[in-house]
Amino acid sequence: MPVRPSTTRRPSATILIIAVWALLLAAGCANSDRAAGGAPGPAPSLRLGYFANVTHAAAIVGLNRGLFTHELGATKLEPQIFDAGPAAVEALFGGGLDAAYIGPSPAINAFLRSDGEAVRIIAGATSGGVQLVVRQGINAPPDLRGKTLASPELGNTQDVALRAWLTSHGLRNSVQGGGDVTVVPTKNADTLQLFKSGKLDGAWVPEPWASRLVLEAAGKVLVNERDLWPGGQFVTTHLIVRTDYLQRHPQTVEALLRGHVDAVQWVSQNSAEAKTVVNNAISALTGKPLKPEVVDRAWQNLTVTDDPIAASLHRSAENAVAAGLATKQADLHGIYDLSILNRILTQRGLPTVSAGGLGKE
Repeated sequence: MPVRPSTTRRPSATILIIAVWALLLAAGCANSDRAAGGAPGPAPSLRLGYFANVTHAAAIVGLNRGLFTHELGATKLEPQIFDAGPAAVEALFGGGLDAAYIGPSPAINAFLRSDGEAVRIIAGATSGGVQLVVRQGINAPPDLRGKTLASPELGNTQDVALRAWLTSHGLRNSVQGGGDVTVVPTKNADTLQLFKSGKLDGAWVPEPWASRLVLEAAGKVLVNERDLWPGGQFVTTHLIVRTDYLQRHPQTVEALLRGHVDAVQWVSQNSAEAKTVVNNAISALTGKPLKPEVVDRAWQNLTVTDDPIAASLHRSAENAVAAGLATKQADLHGIYDLSILNRILTQRGLPTVSAGGLGKE
C-alpha cells in the first residue's frame, strides 16, 4: 500500500489511519513478546517471508540446502511465500512475520509508515534482474500511449520503477488508473497469461517473469532496468527484519545472517548447481518447473550479493515521489543495520558493505 498524502480537510480520516497503524504495530509487538516468552535471547521461531522468484535465489538456496536451519539450531524456521513486497509488509506490521526478503520500495514504505521504527534492512540479496517487456511493434516510449502495462503490485518495487520511468518520458499514469498509459497491478503468473492472450501490452517484472514473457510469449525488452543505474547495480531484493525482533533476538538474527552469507557464497561458487536448486524449488512451490532456457536467461540478468547497494535506495525513494506514491522525499536515516552482517563478513575474510550513511555498519 503506498504512502498517502495527508489532508487538512478530513482530520478524522487521518486520525483513523494513524490509529489503525498504531494498533497493527502494537499487535505485532505483542505477538512477538508472546512468541519470545517475554525474555530476550534466541527466539523459539523465525517466520521468514520470500518469493518464488529467481531474484530470491539467496532465500531459496538458504532454505533448500538447509543453511538457515543449520545456523538457527533450536529456533524453528517457518518460511512463508508471498507474491510481492507490500503483502509481506502487511504481515510484518500485523505480527505474522519476523523477517522477509523484499524489494526496496516496500521496505522504504514500511520504514516511513512507522516513523522509522518498524523495520531494518540487514543485508542485500540481489542486484538487477528486472525488465520492461512489451509486444512486438512497441519500439520507443511514445509507442506506449494508450497501452496497458502490468506491474506485480501497487507500490511494489517494480510498480514504482515503472511509474517513475513513464513519468520521466512524459507519459501520464495514475494509481487510480487511466492517463496516457494504464498501469494494472497484476500477479506475475496472471501477467504471463494476459500478455499471451493480448490483454496486456507489456509488463515491468522481475525474473524469471521477464524471461518467460520474452521466451514463451514472444515479447521484447524495451527497458532493461540495469541500464538506468550507475554501473548497472541496483538493489532488487534485500533482507529486512522487524526492529523489535532484532532487538529482542540478536542471536537469532545473527544466525539467520550466517545462513544468508553461506547461501550467497554458495550461489557465487556453484552457479550451475544453484540454478538447478532454484528451479526445483520454484517447481515445488508453483507446480511447474521453469524451462532451462528461461533459467539461463534470467540468471544472466542478476547478481546475488550481500551488498544492499545503499546508494540505489535514495533513488528508489525519489522514484516513489515521481510515481505519485509518496508526497515528499523520504528521510531514510536509520533504515539500515548492517553491523551484524559486517561482523560476519569480517570474520570470514569477506569484503564489508556500506550503509551509505543511512544506518549502522
